[in-house]
Amino acid sequence: MTSTIAPRVRTLVLLLLAATGLLLAGAGPVSAHAALTGSDPRQGAVVDKAPQQVSLTFSEKVALADDSLRVLDPKGKRVDRGDPAGTGGTTYSVKLHSGLPDGTYTVTYQVVSEDSHPVAGAYTFSIGAPSKTSVSVDDRAAGGGVVGVLYGFGRYVSYAGFIVLVGGAAFVLGCWRGGTAVRSMQRLVVSGWLALTAATLGLLLVRGSYTGSGKVGDIFDLDLLGQVLQTKTGAALVSRLLLLAAAALFIAVLFGAYDKRDDEEKRDLTFGLAIGGTVVAAGLAASWAMSEHASTGLQAGLAMPVDVLHLLAVAGWLGGLTALLEALYRAPVETPVDGAAVRRFSRLAFGSVLTLVVTGIYQSWRQLGSWSAFTGTRYGQLLLVKIGLVVLLVGIAWISRRWTARLAESGAAVSAKAAEEGENEADADADVEKERVTSGAVTSAATTESGTADAGAGSERAAQLARQRAAVDTARRKRERDADPNRFGLRRSVLAEAGVAVVLLAVTTMLTSTEPGRTEEQAAAASSSASTEANAAGALTLDMSFDTGGEDGKGVVRIDLDPARSGANEMHVYVLRPNGRAFDIPEVKVAFTLEAQDIGPLPVVPDHISTGHWSASGVQIPMAGEWKIAVTVRTSDIDQATVSKNAQIG
Repeated sequence: MTSTIAPRVRTLVLLLLAATGLLLAGAGPVSAHAALTGSDPRQGAVVDKAPQQVSLTFSEKVALADDSLRVLDPKGKRVDRGDPAGTGGTTYSVKLHSGLPDGTYTVTYQVVSEDSHPVAGAYTFSIGAPSKTSVSVDDRAAGGGVVGVLYGFGRYVSYAGFIVLVGGAAFVLGCWRGGTAVRSMQRLVVSGWLALTAATLGLLLVRGSYTGSGKVGDIFDLDLLGQVLQTKTGAALVSRLLLLAAAALFIAVLFGAYDKRDDEEKRDLTFGLAIGGTVVAAGLAASWAMSEHASTGLQAGLAMPVDVLHLLAVAGWLGGLTALLEALYRAPVETPVDGAAVRRFSRLAFGSVLTLVVTGIYQSWRQLGSWSAFTGTRYGQLLLVKIGLVVLLVGIAWISRRWTARLAESGAAVSAKAAEEGENEADADADVEKERVTSGAVTSAATTESGTADAGAGSERAAQLARQRAAVDTARRKRERDADPNRFGLRRSVLAEAGVAVVLLAVTTMLTSTEPGRTEEQAAAASSSASTEANAAGALTLDMSFDTGGEDGKGVVRIDLDPARSGANEMHVYVLRPNGRAFDIPEVKVAFTLEAQDIGPLPVVPDHISTGHWSASGVQIPMAGEWKIAVTVRTSDIDQATVSKNAQIG
C-alpha cells in the first residue's frame, strides 16, 4: 500500500502546481485599485481655447512621480511642465505650456494607488477641432510584463511562506509538541521562513520597476530601491523583514532548546513561545494589512485588525493542514502523530473557519458594496470562486474529522495490544538472558584464552545484528501503521484538503490584486454622471457593451455626438476595455436609422485618431426624432459584433 501512495502524492502535487500556474497565468497584470473618475478637460472633449492645466480625479488618493501625468501634442511631444501636484482630495493636475495650437492631445498617467498597486491609462481631448495624432497609447497594463509576473510570483510565495511558517509552528506548539523533535517538521517551518524572507527581499527589489518603468534592468537600480523604502509599501516590507528576524529566534527555541527541557520548564516555555509567537505572527499579518486593501477605503481603522485576524485564521487552518499532512506522511515510526494531536488540530481548524466566515463577510461587504457586484465585477466573480472552494474545503474537512475519530479509537486499541505484546516480549527476553548466563558460566573456563581474542569481533557482530533487528522492527511497525485503514483514509482526505488549499491560495492572491467591486462600481457611476452632464449641455453620450465572442473580445463602445441635433454633428467613438482602458481594435462602423420615418440606415465610417479613439466631422442628421444608433465593432479578422441603442436627437 505504501508503494502506491508516493506516486499518487507526486502526481497530485504536480497537477495542483499546474492548476495553480494556470490560475496565476490567467490572472494577467494586476487591475488598478484606484479608478479614474473624472478629468478636466474630460475625455473626448473639444475645447475652444487651450487650458492652462489638465486635472485628473481618482477614486482614492494616489502617489505621483515627476512624470506620472504627461500631456502629448499630435506629434508626440510633451507640452506639460512636469512636476504634477495634488489640488485637494483625490484630484491631481499638471500645468501646460501656453500658446498650444489646435489639435488632438493625449493625456497619459501612471500612478500608484493608496493600496500599493500601479494604475495607468490614457485619453484624448482636442483644442479647436480634432486632428490626426501620431501618439500610440501603450495598451500594456501597469504592473504587466516580465516584472509584473515576477512581482505576482513573489506575492504568491510570500503568502505561502507566511501560511506554512505560522500554521506549521502553531500546529507543533499547540497540537503536537512531540513534533519539536521531528526533523521533517523543523524543515517544513524553516522552509516557510526561508520562502517568506526570500520573497520579501525580492519584492523590495522588484517594487521600483513594478510601479515605474516595468524594465527588468531597473530591478537592481539602487536609486529606485531608495525611493521604494520611503513609501508605505517599502516600510511594510522592511517591517516584515525585522519581524522575520524575531521569528528566526522563535524557531531556534521551538526546535532546539524546547525538547531539552523537563516538563515543568516546558510548560513555562510553552506559555512564553505562545505569547511571543502570536505577537510576531500578528505583526507579520499587519505588514500586509497596513499596505494593501484594508489600509484604504471604507472603515480602514476597523478593516486592518479584521484583515490581521483573517490572515491568522488562514494560516492556522491551511498552514496547520500542511503540517498535519507532513506529519502523516513523514513522521518517524518512533514518534507518530497520534489521534489526540489530530483532534486538537481539528478544534483549531474549526475555530479558524469560524473566524474566516465572520471576517470574510465583513471584507466582502466592504469591498463589494452591493449584491450586483458579485456577478457584475471581476472581484465579485473571484470571490464567488473563493467561497465555493472554502465550502468544498470544509466538506472535505468534515470527512477528515470522521477519519480522526476512527483513528483515535483504533489507536487506543493498538496501544493496549502493544502494551500486552511488550510484556510478553519482556518475559521472553528474561528467559533468554537467564539461559545465556547459565551457558556462559559453564563454558567460560574453557574459552578464556580464545574469548579474549574474539571479544572485539563478537561485540561488533552483536552491534550489527542489533542494528539490523532494529531496522527490521522499524520497517515492520511502519508497514503495520501504513496498513491501518483509518490512517490511510485520513491521509487521503488531508491530501485532498491540501490540494484544494493550494488552488484557494492562488485565487486569494489573484483576489488581492483585483480592483474591488465597490471601486469599480464607483468609477462606472462617475462615468455615467459625466455622461449625464454632457447630455445636459446639449451633447449626447451613449455607452454600449459588446462581446465579439473571441478571446479578449469584451468591452464598451462610447458614442459622443455634439450638438446632437439635426444638421451637422461632431462624433467621437471610444472603445474601452471593461476596466476603462483604451481598446486597440481594427475597425468601427456606425449607422443611424430613424425607423419611424423609414430613414436609413445612414452609414458613417469614422477616422482612427488614436488607440481606442475614432472621430468623424459633419455627421448629417436629416431631422429630429428617436434614432437607432448601431455600432459594429471588429476585434479581429473574424470576430465582430453589432450593438445598438435608441436615442432622441434634436
